[in-house]
Amino acid sequence: MQVMETTYKALFTADQMKAAGATAQIAVVPLRRGLTLLSGAGGNILVLFGPDGAVAVDSGLSTAQAQISKALAAVTVEPLRYLINTHCHFDHAGGNEWMHSAGAEIIAQERARLRMDSEQIIPAFDAVVPPSPSSALPTVLFAQSQTLAVNDEVIQLRRHTPAHTDTDISAFFAKANVLHTGDTWFHGIYPFIDYDNGGSIRGMLAASAENLSLANSETIVVPGHGEAGDRNDLLDFHEMLLSVCDKVAALKKSGDSVEAVVAARPTLPFDDAWGSGFIPPDLFVSLVYRGL
Repeated sequence: MQVMETTYKALFTADQMKAAGATAQIAVVPLRRGLTLLSGAGGNILVLFGPDGAVAVDSGLSTAQAQISKALAAVTVEPLRYLINTHCHFDHAGGNEWMHSAGAEIIAQERARLRMDSEQIIPAFDAVVPPSPSSALPTVLFAQSQTLAVNDEVIQLRRHTPAHTDTDISAFFAKANVLHTGDTWFHGIYPFIDYDNGGSIRGMLAASAENLSLANSETIVVPGHGEAGDRNDLLDFHEMLLSVCDKVAALKKSGDSVEAVVAARPTLPFDDAWGSGFIPPDLFVSLVYRGL
């Protein structure tokens, strides 16, 4: 199947992202209470270590298996027990198959399995992603929320309204006070809204507000992409979304085309802080326009 045409594109394709995964360098950042952040090979991976076995939130790119395995082995001898997918995308769930083979039971919101069991088309990344193999599919599924007690920790899984996709969840480690937002928050990068897989800009705003409600001044917040941050960083993101949405909505209501709205540069006050990621301002504006 041919990828649908789209005027505005990400700065690299899915194939380029996967190719980069083969040589990616994994940064290992200890957080607190047995939690460690692994980043550099797709979406951020958060791992909880302890006597009950390791719990991973997301599995990264499939092409980075060797580096991720090495990073895991360097910080724990415990086998993988659970893998939590924050959503269905290949840069967050690409390592599912090998992590399952290593012993992990895969947990996700129920629509994530449906998306992963089907072809995913993501035009902005020139991507046609084939269905995942059966061993990579989540088998522990929930509709709205689920709680997992493991390694003296309570992990609260919560579905967001369709946001980045229609499969998004957050994972809140209550005792450690650490929140993994998945791709409902991009730190220092304009976010991607995947309408072709159920995404919603209004849902992104709702998810952002829900993340803020979970976090306090002591919460460590792990984004889907970018460095770990805190509640103030979540608030900056939320205010940026609100401002850009308001500007784009006003221009669209006045009858401006998407090309005219992109040319008006409604993100200009934020471009220095947010515009250097893999979602350029023109793509982000076009995505906001599409959803309003």
